[in-house]
Order: sequence, then structure tokens, then C-alpha cells
Amino acid sequence: MQLKESGEMYLETIYVLSQRKGFVRSIDVGEKMGYSKPSVSRAVGILRDGGYLTVGHDGGLQLTEAGLEVAQRTYERHTVLSAFFMSLGVDETTATNDACKIEHVISSKTFAAVKKYFNEEMQK
Repeated sequence: MQLKESGEMYLETIYVLSQRKGFVRSIDVGEKMGYSKPSVSRAVGILRDGGYLTVGHDGGLQLTEAGLEVAQRTYERHTVLSAFFMSLGVDETTATNDACKIEHVISSKTFAAVKKYFNEEMQK
């Protein structure tokens, strides 16, 4: 199943919340993303059916190996691109918003080049 941008955003949000809180429920995701309970419920069902997450009997959301891989990749792109843009003088809000849009469409090849360049520049 090929994920759309919204699916990647949900997985990234679940990942970030799980790093901060440990236990993540649909309501936590909805609050963080500003989405309604029905919207989150629908997305969780799609992601569960796609093999990206599981839902425990206690309502806890757990990323599967596939879900974790997508979430970590998306989060890395977000953080590296945000930091890169800020290093160019872009304000944090704009850098973060732009990174959030770009992280879903940038190719692996281009992202690797940006990451390498940014890391080399930070070493100087």
C-alpha cells in the first residue's frame, strides 16, 4: 500500500508522541494534529489495514516495523530540512511549515544530498 502525505503525517505524529509520552491514543493524535475524532478513526483504520500500526485492547496505537520505518524517515526529513532552512536564515515557523510540505515529495536522492551538504556545513 502506497501511503499518501496524510498517512505519513499520522505516522510521524504517532512516532513523535510515542517518543514523548510512550502510550499514544487516537485522541492524542487528534489533539496534536487538530483533527476530529472521526477523521482520526478513519485514518487509523486505513493505516491498521495497511499494516502500518496496530491498536491494542486498551486503545493504544503501536507502529509496526513498516510504520516505524515510514515515521522515522518522515521525521528525519522534517528535522533535517527544518534545520537546513533555518541555517539559511529562514524563521523557524516558515522553515518548519515548508519542511512539512517538502518532506513528503522530496526524492531520497535529493534528500541524501541536502543532508550530506547540511552535515558538512555544520562541521565547519
